[in-house]
Amino acid sequence: MADKIRNMRSFVNDSGHSLLQKVTKTVSEFDMIHKNDSVLVGVSGGADSVALLHILNEIASKYTLRLGIVHLNHSLREKESDDDACFVRSLSEKLHLPCFIEKKDVIKYKVEHGLSIEEAGRQMRYAFFEDIAEKQGFNKIALGHTADDNAELVLMYIMRGSGSLGISGIPPLRWGLKNNLLIIRPLIKILRSEIEDYISSKCLLHVVDKSNIDEKYLRNRIRHRLIPDLKNNYNPKIVETLNRLASIIRSENEWMETELTSVLKKLIITEEADRIVCSVSGIKVLGPAEKKRIIRSAILKVKKDLRRIALAHIELVSTQLESNSDNWSLDLPDRIRVTRIGGRLVVSKEKRALRTISLKHADKEQSVYNYVINKPECMLTKKEGFEIILSEIKDKCFENIFKSEPGVAFFDMDKLCFPLVLRNRMRGDRFTPLGMSGSQTVARYLTNKKITVESRSKVPVMLSKSKIIWLAGHIIDDSVKVTPNTRKILKAELFLA
Repeated sequence: MADKIRNMRSFVNDSGHSLLQKVTKTVSEFDMIHKNDSVLVGVSGGADSVALLHILNEIASKYTLRLGIVHLNHSLREKESDDDACFVRSLSEKLHLPCFIEKKDVIKYKVEHGLSIEEAGRQMRYAFFEDIAEKQGFNKIALGHTADDNAELVLMYIMRGSGSLGISGIPPLRWGLKNNLLIIRPLIKILRSEIEDYISSKCLLHVVDKSNIDEKYLRNRIRHRLIPDLKNNYNPKIVETLNRLASIIRSENEWMETELTSVLKKLIITEEADRIVCSVSGIKVLGPAEKKRIIRSAILKVKKDLRRIALAHIELVSTQLESNSDNWSLDLPDRIRVTRIGGRLVVSKEKRALRTISLKHADKEQSVYNYVINKPECMLTKKEGFEIILSEIKDKCFENIFKSEPGVAFFDMDKLCFPLVLRNRMRGDRFTPLGMSGSQTVARYLTNKKITVESRSKVPVMLSKSKIIWLAGHIIDDSVKVTPNTRKILKAELFLA
């Protein structure tokens, strides 16, 4: 019995000491913590964050750290969420650390901002953490992401066809949106199995979030199915391998971004806090990879981060720059608008919410577009696979107008106003179909017409003064129809490439 107790004590000491050494090494390698830092620790109550809190508490005297705890109750699991908050509160009291807890309605935020539940929770959590850090005088926020979390994210981005930025994974440290606030991840090189051993050896209580088991989420399927299969049948060290891949790509990204800083500086015509104007001619002479990097860097300067900016968005801007139109705009996530006005490319963050299209379920052939049409003309959009011809006609033979072919539409020109906008159909779009008095959603109209889901997603819509006037290839809005009093007629023809 005595030997068993000694062995147990040895395991406890070895596990705790080994993990402490690895975390200290990571902290030193990335220069995460300095003497007299004030560190706010994000604690969900799960094993990773509880381990992080205890480890930082152990090394606090070495760095003379001031520690605090922050927890956001997402209200997603009702009583369980409230219980997690109570657990974190009791943990703070046990460790005699200040604790900041708030309860927010993530579902409401998700609906209001058109986000996934994961993204809504992430945005609210980071905003709350940074707000508390700023108000309470903390200069760093510590989060409990591990090597396993990083490996899961890298796999997820690989499956989505992400570029190198996504595959570079979770950065060990990054600046927050608030001034001089650093977000650090001391456990980023620690395996989940090591965390479990530490928690067990120290007999530390923690909570279990059942949503982390729900396999309706891709992240959980990767965690509970894909990675175990890769470990068992392909590479027992798959987590370490993916982390090494992410580290290599992150280093190469950092080098490339440094090299391109001077290039972007020469291309900038004017720069403000929420707006940057670049030379189109300067961008167009760059090679394909360099051009995309410059576009991404310009967006990063304005947006301050690249969350929700997918590789498809960058490729779309690059493709648009090569089009025959010198007047267009694209609305990207988080109020980012990219506009070309002649020889200038403007990237701006708008004050109002923009109606953008999610690329999450789009196939490779579908993209977000938003063309500005200044006058009757021919517009060829090779990437979208159609051509639109707008022309003013003198023929007022109404019989010819009403017997027109599918794909052809006629408008009373006095009832619309240039510039017109041609863009993707968006969720919530409404119009009044020709011959009707009440409005209905575009989605409902197309569904009633037995248009397939795939075809519905590819229907362009034309707008005048932000009002839909044409479902290209289908029907016009009743407000712009030709009448006996019409003086000028606009003819629109849609041709599929």
